[in-house]
Amino acid sequence: MAEISRVGVVGLGTMGAGIAQVCLQAGLEVVGREIEAELGEAARGRIDHYLSRGVEKGRFTAEDKDAALARLTTVTDLAGLAPCDLVIEAVFEDLAVKHETFKALDAIVGAETILATNTSALSVTQIAEVTERPERVVGLHFFNPAPVLPLVEVIRTDRTSDEVFDAAYAFAQRIGKEPVACNDTPGFIVNRILIPLLNDCVRVLDEARVSPDDVDRAMRFGANWPIGPCALIDLIGVDVHVHASEALHAALGEDRMAPPDRLLEMQQAGNLGRKTGQGFYTY
Repeated sequence: MAEISRVGVVGLGTMGAGIAQVCLQAGLEVVGREIEAELGEAARGRIDHYLSRGVEKGRFTAEDKDAALARLTTVTDLAGLAPCDLVIEAVFEDLAVKHETFKALDAIVGAETILATNTSALSVTQIAEVTERPERVVGLHFFNPAPVLPLVEVIRTDRTSDEVFDAAYAFAQRIGKEPVACNDTPGFIVNRILIPLLNDCVRVLDEARVSPDDVDRAMRFGANWPIGPCALIDLIGVDVHVHASEALHAALGEDRMAPPDRLLEMQQAGNLGRKTGQGFYTY
C-alpha cells in the first residue's frame, strides 16, 4: 500500500495532541479533529509551546517549528479526515464513545485508509466490530507523554490484515518510535505487567507503613528503575491508572489488577498527580 503521508487524529487532548506533535515533527501532514474550534486552537497552542521548547533546547530550528505547525490543520467535522491515509482515534476511554467514532469514520474515509485506536485498556477487536472493514483496524498504543516516550504497541486483532499491520508498524518506525508487536489481549504487554506491579507498590505504602518517597527511592536505587512507582502514577494520572486497572480487573478477574483503595480515594479527592498539582507529591 502507499506510504502514509497524511494522518488524522481524533481527539486533541493530552494524548492526541502529543501524537499529532510526533507526526508533525516527522514531516507528516496532520488533520486534528476536536468537537469545538476553540479546543482545536488550544491544542495548536500546546503543540506550539512544546515545539518552542524544543527550539530553545536546540533540538530543531525555529524554521522547522514553523514548518511543522503549518502542516497542522484542525477541524470540527469528522468529514475533514476523509483524505487521510491513517486515522488515529484518541477519544475518551469508553467503548460506546469509541464505537460512535469508528462507525462515523468507517462511513467517511477511503477504502485504503487504516483506522487505529490509541486505547490502553479496551479490546481493539470490540472497537473494530462496528466497522464494515475490521481487517483495516489496528491498535497504535502510544505512551504519555507521546513526544518523549519512544514505545508504541502495535496491536493486531484476529481480523487485522498483514498488510495493515505491517504498514502500521512501519509508520511507527518512520515517526521515530520503537514499535513492538502485540496481540489483542487485555493490557497488551506493558499494562498487563505494569498495572498490577504499580498497584502492589501502592499497597506496600499502607501495609509496610512507608512513605511514597521511600518506596520510590527503594525501586530507583534497588531495582534501577528510572522513576519511582508513585512518581510514575503521578505522571500517568491517577484517574488514567484507575481506569486501566478497573478495565484489566474486569477482563481478567485478578485481585492484583483492581485499583487499591488509596488510589480510589485520591481520585475522589481530585488529587490526580502532575496535571492537578497534587498526587503522591505536590507539584
